[in-house]
Amino acid sequence: MGDEKTIPEQLALLRRGLADELPAGGLHKKLIEKQADGKPLRVKLGVDPTASRVHLGWAVVLRKLRQFQECGHTAVLIIGDFTAQVGDPSGKSKTRRRLSSEEVQQHADACIAALRRILLPEPLEIRYNSEWLGQMSMEDVLHLSASTTVAQLLERDDFSKRFAASKAISLIEFMYPLLQAQDSVAVAADVEIGGTDQTFNTLMGRHLQHSLGQPGQVVCTLPLLVGTDGVEKMSQSLGNVIGVDEPPNEMFGKLMSIPDHLIVDYARLAVWWPTADVEALAVALEDASRHPNEAKRSVGRDLVDLYWGTGAGEEAERAFDHQFKGKGIPKDVPEHWIETDQVQLVDLVASVFGVSRSEARRLVEQGGVKLDGVVLRDRDAMFAVADINGGVLQAGKRRFFRLCSGQAPIS
Repeated sequence: MGDEKTIPEQLALLRRGLADELPAGGLHKKLIEKQADGKPLRVKLGVDPTASRVHLGWAVVLRKLRQFQECGHTAVLIIGDFTAQVGDPSGKSKTRRRLSSEEVQQHADACIAALRRILLPEPLEIRYNSEWLGQMSMEDVLHLSASTTVAQLLERDDFSKRFAASKAISLIEFMYPLLQAQDSVAVAADVEIGGTDQTFNTLMGRHLQHSLGQPGQVVCTLPLLVGTDGVEKMSQSLGNVIGVDEPPNEMFGKLMSIPDHLIVDYARLAVWWPTADVEALAVALEDASRHPNEAKRSVGRDLVDLYWGTGAGEEAERAFDHQFKGKGIPKDVPEHWIETDQVQLVDLVASVFGVSRSEARRLVEQGGVKLDGVVLRDRDAMFAVADINGGVLQAGKRRFFRLCSGQAPIS
């Protein structure tokens, strides 16, 4: 297969960090079969572009997919442009809003570059599931529906809870696991990886493959990364994310804000520290021989280096200390140009930071807006733009813009 790792070496890497391997021992069996055939594994990961940014929660499974690539296996990345319009019901207590094809395509276009930052360029297939799902006839859909039963679908935890609570479950949501399963059939997946919230969907793929005479895929699941709020899984809709393409200073600052109880999980799932290092970190934090702040800094530096190159983490740490220890303003603050002569504070905040006027009002009322370090609390305050030219407007702890009067220069 062109890789130099033995099967035991591959298994040690590929099983690292897994929550489950289903069926048990299935990965070993697949590797032996494929080695005998002289072929690489086809390893599927499906992502629905329901948002425009790739965050560290997504990166957990993407990094695992890359490890398969490093062992010489083919990564089959499926962009769910069709299934994103259906909406994955996993973990949802109510029916999701359906996205338009235009919204999905915009999200997909924005995500692809970030996905490529994590995965190797080869061996890689990028497929859109509208390629096969969009071509299905009514007869095909009925045939697919006949492959499972309502009772089987209600075994799914979120469906069963909603059914017991008399909450609506649409038929289109029932179809989602089957559509994702059809992806596995279409690309003849040997392995599918996903978060633990995808266990039902990925096993449905194995079930459908068996019913259609294909060898069943092995399912490899990984733990879900909790977001910066320390409570919910990382999700753009909850705003508790660290994006893989965020600037180094922003990435480091957000990592430093996570609750202490998440440090070990971020070392293991976000930075992929070696198992021995993760275990040593857990012990050191437990017996207080290592301070949580110092541990966060170490994880933060490695995280920034992972996405921005060696040395970027140390530079981000220095910027962090300059900003928060010395109460300074970060270097290289981006500029925001104002073409009017006067501006109301709430409109200024909304325009500069790209938020709604209601969100801007909330930021001001909570004391989260500063101009050159001075808190601004009067949302109706008017400013002559000439007076604030060159000033630095700050929202929260890490968002800064230098205000400039006039029209932005053409670059």
